Amino acid sequence: MSVDLATVKRVARLARIAVSEDEAERMVGELNGILGFVEQLGEVDVTGVEPMTSVMPMVMRKRADEVTDGSKADDIVANAPSTDRNFFLVPKVVE
Repeated sequence: MSVDLATVKRVARLARIAVSEDEAERMVGELNGILGFVEQLGEVDVTGVEPMTSVMPMVMRKRADEVTDGSKADDIVANAPSTDRNFFLVPKVVE
């Protein structure tokens, strides 16, 4: 896959990034270099290689997967002008 000048300008416009003509031409080469590197990575045989989270072997610390209310309901509604049993009370709006 290669990127041309029109594609760079289109992506810049969609991202709402102001890109001058010189910058767009420079980006064509840079993006094509990046895409070429990604294509090279696709050719690497990774059969039997386990996914890693770090280059250093380590065990990930995980918290217990349990559902809680966070024990912060009182803190959350503390600054509300009106509450009832940890719920915000708001004026009724009828139009």
